[in-house]
Amino acid sequence: MRIKRTTPRSGIARRTRLIAVSTGLVAAAAIAIPNANAADPATFSATQLKSAGSSVLKADVPGTAWAVDAKTNRVVVTVDSTVSTAEIAKIKQQAGTNASALTIKHTAGKFQKLIQGGDAIYASSWRCSLGFNVQNSSGTQYFLTAGHCTDGAGTWWSNSGHTTVIGSTAGSSFPGNDYGIVQYSGSVSRPGTANGVDITRAATPSVGTTVIRDGSTTGTHSGRVTALNVSVNYGGGDVVGGLIQTTVCAEPGDSGGSLYGSNGTAYGLTSGGSGNCSSGGTTFFQPVTEALAAYGVSVY
Repeated sequence: MRIKRTTPRSGIARRTRLIAVSTGLVAAAAIAIPNANAADPATFSATQLKSAGSSVLKADVPGTAWAVDAKTNRVVVTVDSTVSTAEIAKIKQQAGTNASALTIKHTAGKFQKLIQGGDAIYASSWRCSLGFNVQNSSGTQYFLTAGHCTDGAGTWWSNSGHTTVIGSTAGSSFPGNDYGIVQYSGSVSRPGTANGVDITRAATPSVGTTVIRDGSTTGTHSGRVTALNVSVNYGGGDVVGGLIQTTVCAEPGDSGGSLYGSNGTAYGLTSGGSGNCSSGGTTFFQPVTEALAAYGVSVY
């Protein structure tokens, strides 16, 4: 799961730890809707699957997320509650002869970037969650968060009153990607942990991996990875690709928060989702390895 906002972002970032959850779209448990061609034994080539996935992007329907499922040899398209029957038909029409390669799944709630006020890291007009503390080869320290949080942000504070400066945005990538980096300038604590878990490495999880998410709105929650290399259309031209899809819940303000394993492996930064932490959710994460490579930094 980036969108240029014209209103304050609802991202929230926790400062005391490497915890961050960004514009996550919190989604209730996805309810699979059998595709009319689900029983079709036909196999599709990599080219056909790529074309089917591209057709979802071309249809440009906000509230959709899609990825290739290697097990079923189909492009699984998850649609939130705002997507109509007519819009689903539009997607299939765009796919043309490859429409049978699409499997449609419905999920409750609305895909959105999770942004709102609260006790976390603050920009001039919004707040987000801190993801992971990182440093470059020279020892200069930064923290990562969501790109839709850093997009348009300069100075960051540790309090809503904007009296304690913690740093300034040094890089931002959104939409397309959803990561940003802030260089520390204040004297705040910079532990290399996430909710007490020592973060020692970064990697991309596998489908089925159990993961933990931290955010300033909802705290710590766990779930599992359900898909990789997922594209999400948040609307307004904000399309993000290459995301990690999970069953972890999230709510507004968790944007930019950390996704990691109990073994201390950093996985991602909260991007968006649908649902809530009472009924469950579907949340998307920007892979942290991509952000680390882009900025030449590492977790510590």
